[in-house]
Amino acid sequence: MDLFHEIALYFGPDGGTRRIVMLGCVLLGVSSGVLGTFAFLRRQSLLGDAMAHAALPGICVAFLIFQVKNPLYFLIGATCSGLLGAWLVSVITRHSRIKNDTAIGLVLSVFFGLGVVLLTVIQQQKIANQAGLENFLFGQAAFLLRQDLYTIAGMCVLLIFFVFLFFKEFKILSFDPGFGASLGLPMRKLELLLTGLIVISVMIGLQAVGVILMAALLIIPAAAARQWTDRLGLMIVIAAIIGAVSGILGAFVSTIFSKMPTGPVMVLAASTVLLFSLFFAPKRGLIYSWRRLYANRRKVETENLLKAFYMIGERAGLDPQKDTCSISRLLKALPWSVSKMEWACQRLVTTGELQVVSGGWLLTGKGANRAKQIVRNHRLWELYLSRQADIAIDHVHRDAEEMEHILSPELVRQLEEILEHPELDPHGKPIPTPAPLNEVEQVLESSAEEGDEEVEGAEESVTQDEEALENSGESE
Repeated sequence: MDLFHEIALYFGPDGGTRRIVMLGCVLLGVSSGVLGTFAFLRRQSLLGDAMAHAALPGICVAFLIFQVKNPLYFLIGATCSGLLGAWLVSVITRHSRIKNDTAIGLVLSVFFGLGVVLLTVIQQQKIANQAGLENFLFGQAAFLLRQDLYTIAGMCVLLIFFVFLFFKEFKILSFDPGFGASLGLPMRKLELLLTGLIVISVMIGLQAVGVILMAALLIIPAAAARQWTDRLGLMIVIAAIIGAVSGILGAFVSTIFSKMPTGPVMVLAASTVLLFSLFFAPKRGLIYSWRRLYANRRKVETENLLKAFYMIGERAGLDPQKDTCSISRLLKALPWSVSKMEWACQRLVTTGELQVVSGGWLLTGKGANRAKQIVRNHRLWELYLSRQADIAIDHVHRDAEEMEHILSPELVRQLEEILEHPELDPHGKPIPTPAPLNEVEQVLESSAEEGDEEVEGAEESVTQDEEALENSGESE
């Protein structure tokens, strides 16, 4: 198979039918990505699955009434059936003790079973033009016609228009409906409108993707887009792009390889993007998380080593900037292997915080200032816990071991003011005096270079509600 020849045929003057299929899949991917974003954020993934399965009896009833395979009639029947299914889920959840996921499972199975029964009845009656209805189970985009494309395009434009028109209201509904109700917004009506738009976005994709996989195409682009951004507007754009690219790949691959279904290929393409996003997305990807954890672990080890130099000198009455420290002393203070200790010391030499001399190592001025700051953070926190939290002094060391690495200069200043600038910790040990301001800045800058990824990772603790309110304020 010549790939370039197939591409030329696909986009050449004789590729009219192929382009219809491709454009239909692209429009379907865009609408699914846009509306799927709200379904994903509102945790309604299973509701989309239920509506997709609930559409099958509506399609069968529409065919029984009109006995014509018209995509508009099918869309109307599927939408009515899907809305009925969504309404039943809401009624069951509100007026019974059945939980939402159980109600979705009930509606999904009952409606899908009814649709399969109606489909069997239609096939047994030998009604004219009934062939092809079973394609709605798994989808068959190859049978998309020009009138199907017009219907999908019209619905896609309508969906995007409503999302653009009610963007701020849908944003509040997705993140903080209670806040929206306090503003006087009709949250119940907005919820019904958004549910209706999601239903329509599911229904227009049934012929291409099918009942079984439509929910996947609705959620996967949104889930992939969420890994790349914290802003709702950008997330919608990214999800639409992922959906469009999935549609192009699905249509192209199914054309090149005979008997390759378009819908499953679209879902697989979107799943590939999701898998890539889970690993390589900034701030949320696994690779970034592993790098951040590694950087944080290395920062803690470095600061523990600097603290060990200071503590060894303090106990022995030595100056770590003038009296050398051997590796045997360091191994008594830190239970590390010899190779790990030598590697960590060499890293401090590279950063200019340690220098090699005959018989051991010496702290430089930069390293001594950073060591003093770490010990100061540790002892200030111990004193704070013993005084303010009324914790026994023999129980404060472990907590201070963790906090000494993450206390910011602002928090340290607040601790000093609360504790009235103490000179001794709870154990009677002197609290090191801070270095001059310019030296402190150098210490903090060096520490930040190693732990900047940990600080960036703290942004992930911001809740989605806070993100929504900030975005709402920006758009206003």
